[in-house]
Amino acid sequence: MSKSILQYHMLGLFFSIALLTGCERNSTDVAFQRYHDRLASVLDVDTKPPPTTSMIPFPDVRDLTLPNPDIRISLLNAYELRKCDLFHLIAERNSILGKVQDKTHQLQYELLLINGLNRCIAIFDNQSILDKNSTLHSELVLLEAQKQQQLPHHLWNMLVSGKEWRQQFSPVSVTFEFNHFPGFVENQEAFRNIAGITTNILTKMPTSKQSIDALLYHQEQIHLFRYYGQLFYSMTRARDWLLTTTALLEAQENTISCGLSRNQQKATYLRNVFFKFFAEPIQPYLAELDSQYQQLQPDLITAFSIISPPLGAFSPYHRTYIEGQLHASFRAATLKHVKFWQRTFKRCGIKLGN
Repeated sequence: MSKSILQYHMLGLFFSIALLTGCERNSTDVAFQRYHDRLASVLDVDTKPPPTTSMIPFPDVRDLTLPNPDIRISLLNAYELRKCDLFHLIAERNSILGKVQDKTHQLQYELLLINGLNRCIAIFDNQSILDKNSTLHSELVLLEAQKQQQLPHHLWNMLVSGKEWRQQFSPVSVTFEFNHFPGFVENQEAFRNIAGITTNILTKMPTSKQSIDALLYHQEQIHLFRYYGQLFYSMTRARDWLLTTTALLEAQENTISCGLSRNQQKATYLRNVFFKFFAEPIQPYLAELDSQYQQLQPDLITAFSIISPPLGAFSPYHRTYIEGQLHASFRAATLKHVKFWQRTFKRCGIKLGN
């Protein structure tokens, strides 16, 4: 085994261990706890219990998979299509190995087949190689229409039941560490490609061979990660911590003395905690979560629009994580927390630049 391959597998093992030990609190969760504890100490009150964070599971495969009748062209007819390079593609699909392909290979085949069928029909029409009224010509036109109709199901089934794709969306109970977001670039590139394919399918436009071939490349690139599940959990956990800590602060807001001839020692201590434990480590982390989600959401919405409206079993997950309910509540919790500090600093005459 080469050194590069060994390193690749070691990275996968390391990431798997990290996810399996997700019950252990990482630096991000510790930072939120420390921030909360320091504020409670300055306010001289008891800390609130750490929030309980719950997630909507990604539905079971059996609840999401859509039926797709296996429509094939016989090798006898396929042989007549050798002039437009379809014979070998169809023969490979009809082989023993072709019958046990994973979902990504199946989608690749269907996209290549439709491109080939359209190429054949165009060649036959333009060059009069085949009588337009012949049986084979009619079969090709009908097959192309049937295959085109099935493409949304093939893409959908790949996303929800293909191992590497499905695992990206299964929630995990471990947040991202500060400045470490494994899988972002790989998933961004993968779903940009899928969004383009989705648009082509919905508009019945041909998909380039480059985009089709890239499906397997991206599947290999993302297989080490569970990125979206970790992103959604990180956002949910951060939101819950912010709401818990903001509630602690607002309950004691009237005890923070400010103004002329008043002792502002508590306000000064709170300011120090804000800068040391929130502004420096936590606020950039929140901004990065927000930025990554905003960059990825348009392609996610496009990819999952391949089946519209969403299946009933998928609706709660789609509404919360894809459409953006979680993101909205995450931003609302962040804004509420920041507004507490803005009004407190303003009331106490504390400048952020000090």
